[in-house]
Amino acid sequence: MIRDITLGQYYPGESLIHKLDPRLKIISTFVFIIALFLVRDFIGFGVCAVSLAFVIALSRVPLSFILRGLRPIFIIIMMTFVLNIFMTGGEPIFRWGVLAITKEGLSRAVFLVIRISLLIIGSSVLTLTTKPLSLTDGIECILKPLRVFKVPAHELAMMMGIALRFIPTLLEETDKIMKAQMARGADFESGSILKRAKSLVPILVPLFMGAFRIASDLAMAMEARCYRGGDMRTRMQEMKIKKLDVLGIICTVLFLTAVIAEKIAL
Repeated sequence: MIRDITLGQYYPGESLIHKLDPRLKIISTFVFIIALFLVRDFIGFGVCAVSLAFVIALSRVPLSFILRGLRPIFIIIMMTFVLNIFMTGGEPIFRWGVLAITKEGLSRAVFLVIRISLLIIGSSVLTLTTKPLSLTDGIECILKPLRVFKVPAHELAMMMGIALRFIPTLLEETDKIMKAQMARGADFESGSILKRAKSLVPILVPLFMGAFRIASDLAMAMEARCYRGGDMRTRMQEMKIKKLDVLGIICTVLFLTAVIAEKIAL
């Protein structure tokens, strides 16, 4: 299950989506997330799903690899589905004792499951097609106008970039610890959910110790290189808007227009 987490990982490629400006991809992802919360019916979700499928096809990232990111949160998705089925009032379509499945509850449960799934997949596409360094530079450029309000744009972008960069590192560390525990007889797969959750406790202490060690090493490396934040720093490759990015902006605007039009029409 640890290796199924795709958020924060980069999938190397030379597709059109990989070549887009990171600033455009970040903004487009936020537009997509906002659209997911704007739509109130399955037609709107259909527009979002088709648009996302088009982007995935252009990215050339295997769909099976992207869908792997849903496995770690499968339990959360199922809990959301079950709770909404039984906790939403309305016209009952099935009753078993005090529990009742309503038409409104079933519709709401499916609605939320689709929203969560599209949200995770859309966010994964951003990190899978954008290098961590490019992602950090893009975030910094987007936050740069906020310097007028004394917002430390570079520091915030650096923290986000480091967090995303070290997700695969921590996953690899977790995998090593789990294998070491299994070699000593630990069992993480059998038994009830509560038992499996308790069996993960011995992993947390060495994992946190490893995370603090990595953070300390990174801090010392930055100090040894006289790192002083974003003041007067330059980049090897300056980001510039290209023709492909203009086409991406047009597609993003068309997508948002379609979502708003569909919402107004209803």
